[in-house]
Amino acid sequence: MKVVLLAESFLPHMNGVTHSLLQALRHLERRGHDALVIAPRSGPIDHSLYGARAVLLPSMPLPSYPDVRVTLASAQRLASVMREHDADVVHLASPFVLGWRGVLAAESLGIPTVAVYQTDIPSYAERYGVPGAAPALTRHLGRLHRRATLTLAPSTSAVERLESVGVERIRLWRRGVDTERFSPARRDEAWRREIAPGGEILVGYVGRLAPEKQVEDLRAIAELPGVKLVVIGEGPARPALERMLPTAAFMGFLGGDELARAMASLDVFVHPGESETFCQTVQEALASGVPVVATGRGGPLDLVQNSATGWLYRPGDLDDLRDRVRDLTGDDAKRRAFGEQARASVAGRGWDRLGDELIGHYEEAMGRRPAPVAEVAAPTPVAAPAPSPSAASAPPSPAAPRWTRYVAVGDSLTEGLCDESRMPAGQYRGWADRLAMLLAVTRTTAEPVAYANLAVRSRRVRDAVEVQLPRAAALDADLVSVLIGANDLVGRRADPHALATELGDAVTRLRMTGCDVLLVTAFMPRRPAARLFARRFRIFNARLRQLAEATGSMLLDVDARPELADDDRWAEDRVHLNASGHRGIAYAAARVLGVPDARELGALELAVHDPAEDRGRTVVGDVEWIRRHAVPWMRRRLQGRTAGDGLGPKRAELLPVIVPASNPGPAALPPTNAAPAARPAPVE
Repeated sequence: MKVVLLAESFLPHMNGVTHSLLQALRHLERRGHDALVIAPRSGPIDHSLYGARAVLLPSMPLPSYPDVRVTLASAQRLASVMREHDADVVHLASPFVLGWRGVLAAESLGIPTVAVYQTDIPSYAERYGVPGAAPALTRHLGRLHRRATLTLAPSTSAVERLESVGVERIRLWRRGVDTERFSPARRDEAWRREIAPGGEILVGYVGRLAPEKQVEDLRAIAELPGVKLVVIGEGPARPALERMLPTAAFMGFLGGDELARAMASLDVFVHPGESETFCQTVQEALASGVPVVATGRGGPLDLVQNSATGWLYRPGDLDDLRDRVRDLTGDDAKRRAFGEQARASVAGRGWDRLGDELIGHYEEAMGRRPAPVAEVAAPTPVAAPAPSPSAASAPPSPAAPRWTRYVAVGDSLTEGLCDESRMPAGQYRGWADRLAMLLAVTRTTAEPVAYANLAVRSRRVRDAVEVQLPRAAALDADLVSVLIGANDLVGRRADPHALATELGDAVTRLRMTGCDVLLVTAFMPRRPAARLFARRFRIFNARLRQLAEATGSMLLDVDARPELADDDRWAEDRVHLNASGHRGIAYAAARVLGVPDARELGALELAVHDPAEDRGRTVVGDVEWIRRHAVPWMRRRLQGRTAGDGLGPKRAELLPVIVPASNPGPAALPPTNAAPAARPAPVE
């Protein structure tokens, strides 16, 4: 693959954009791809470009910020460079000025573009005293990313920001972290004594010293008793900050191992910036085993787990910032416990995995496959009780799934509503039934797979926490799948943070029994009305990802597999999956679990089903939809009832999954052969 990477800023200035670009170049070299960088020229480069060629364009510095360079190269000039490289795809790193011309150049050549959103430039404009420019800059940002083939966003808040300006083709692509370089083992007591000879607690900030980082907010903690403030970084605001924070230790720019040593030697890391799309230094602090206090806005929302790896304080509330820092500096035991969980929370986020995801996004943009693969089996945290030997840093080995007692937990989606494929009238198959069969047919030992499905339509997180998950533990399950939350999230006054925390506590208890857990992010049809709830779903799913990492659970991230929720995957009631949708979830889950040949089995089943036929059977007009589905739903709501009232679990006990003796393959697999404990009525 020939890749052109176009960057608004580059070496010798090291910042988040440059760092991510260098990691991408290194990974492309490892995978044997041919890369070329187009960037502004701003000084000599003494860093390896990992085999990539660089075209450095004449540029000029911004008057108030000389580290930022602007180049006015024309689209024709950029197109000429892309054509000469014979580019297959163009990577736009934090595009804005040069990136806009890059989009136009690529379009003129028919080359797909992948735009990586990393800098909230309109917010920066406000911090630099030109708030009147923000609306125009926001419009330009939206126009640019709408033109790109794909946009990669580093956090759920960044996705929300982009969606607010009409960007649609968005994929989550987070940032990796070097957990070997950034490690608690780098802590240096001699360095600490040099900075704080009186033995003070070290509270530090790392990053650019510029208005958009709001470093001046550190004045709220500069005079805390027994605390020494450490500021690491350079930028145009340094002189003013040194006057404002006279007792702080200003260390200047640090990089590489020197930065890793300083980071690990801190006791608490603080980042007050509210305009961060991700915040890589927060992730590096977590990897260093340092608890974090950060503002509850932007990228840190996805990185910091309240009361586990640190604290998120109310944006702009400096009293709350001070209280959160004081909470950690005054409690050695809590600080150590948070530090251990901090380190565990970033395990499995290495740049190699993120690099492969990036290449997957390139391939999606080029049309080589429908969507990137982003199933994750998260590692077991350091401080967790010893679970069963579940996937530590990758999906289980495809040699032979080891689970023999699988229990599915959830609502109507897991019950299988509307999946009538080869089922008697009034009964449904569903993705969990299909997954149980896949586990059974791919076993290489004689021991059978037993399966229970505790799902009931209309159930909520509280039902899963108080009834279904304890029942799964009582059944001595060794694998439990959890897909729950959508019914809560579309309700009035839903709190996605509280819902995810409640579910997380229950999953943690289940993991302590040694049971493996497969979490599935909540999802809904992508229709205009769904936008009312989109933010809730994003927050809830972001917490589920953190939960997966913290508990060592496996994760099927449907947000990262948008084709799983395409319009043609939904049944005629427009809120449940049809047979095609259930097949897609089942095979995606099987791949996360490491089921042998799951991809090939899924392709085989797809080959013997006609998606258009599935869609044709499950589409009705608006009038008929209102009569069949909307009116009965409204009637139940007015009566205070739900579709699941009076119904029990679909399959209340662990019963063997019967595999046909001929084992004809997935296309002919029958459903699991136990009648439900309480037979569900046909969907209304």
